[in-house]
Amino acid sequence: MLDSASINSMYFLKSLGFPELRVHPPFNHFDFRRSSRRILVIGPMGSGKTEYSARVWRDSLVAQKKSNRIKEQTTTGKADRRKVFFIRSLLDKERFPEYPPDALAYRGGYEICGPNIASIRDSFELERIIERNPDRGTWIIDEASFYEERLAYVVLNQSEQRGLIFIFPTLILNFRREIFNSTARFLLDIATDVFPLTAYCEHDECLRDSFYTYRYYLVDGNECPALYFDPLIIIGGDREKKSPTEPNYCTRCEEHHYLPGKEYTFLILKPLGEEAAKGNLAPLKKELKLIKNNIKHSNLYKHFMKKYVESERAEPIMMKALKVPCIAEKALIYLLAEENLISNQTAVEIADELKLDREYIGKRLADNNRALVI
Repeated sequence: MLDSASINSMYFLKSLGFPELRVHPPFNHFDFRRSSRRILVIGPMGSGKTEYSARVWRDSLVAQKKSNRIKEQTTTGKADRRKVFFIRSLLDKERFPEYPPDALAYRGGYEICGPNIASIRDSFELERIIERNPDRGTWIIDEASFYEERLAYVVLNQSEQRGLIFIFPTLILNFRREIFNSTARFLLDIATDVFPLTAYCEHDECLRDSFYTYRYYLVDGNECPALYFDPLIIIGGDREKKSPTEPNYCTRCEEHHYLPGKEYTFLILKPLGEEAAKGNLAPLKKELKLIKNNIKHSNLYKHFMKKYVESERAEPIMMKALKVPCIAEKALIYLLAEENLISNQTAVEIADELKLDREYIGKRLADNNRALVI
């Protein structure tokens, strides 16, 4: 069923003499008149989320040249929604190092925001910046899922009480094709509008729409899919990485989005963590030691062989995930940082006893706002 915008477009095209054809919804300029909106702009990496933000910024420059009569339509209290402020996460500050620090940068270009851009750590810093800029009526918060859950309610209150517009160009799904985190879920709860974007699947033999962000590693030049229990957040994903310990990202359709190890995680790894939580560390230590030193004897390898090699629906590319370094470290991080099944002290004990890479563990925990205390 066509919406009103599509119907208007259809009648307009007919008036110009166009024949009957399929009319798509128009790609409108941003409406700064409508207050109290909370807009999710979602899609995989490379789908144009930040470029959408840049378009809103350019629209705002045009809208601010209009008369005072227009200002009356776009202002609530002191806040004029034609005035835009861009917020980025400090976790993402190295995403575009070649651009000026006051640039709203995206793939293929950037917009200079001058004083109307800031990097923040959390929702408390967002509140302070909003308080210091009472005339800004539209706030673009890039990668909002990187922040704590409180942000959703700071935004909701500011939007309802002062008529502010908030735009969230953000990943809603993580590389596991699951809701990114609880913050992403809360943003879905409070949203008034959603703009879903897609990208071409980046597999060499595919041109379908992609909805998913795919994580992989390069080992000797070969694509190796990330395991399901890979650390949830790894900072610095926009540049190609040749190191086998640093992931790469692209967009993939469902067929070409490979995610090995999900069944293993819940059939074997998590139960081992639950047993460790009860005080029985031996089974977990045994599995991690085998993964580290003799992977072909581990339950992980046996499970992969049965599922991805010996089954009727063999997927040999999944086996390449086992070529990536630090698998035991990743399993430990998953049980500590995501499932909270082992304590920091236990993690340190296991890491030291099995001679795991403490530097790698510490770095990945820091990416996920956790710390490995020695």
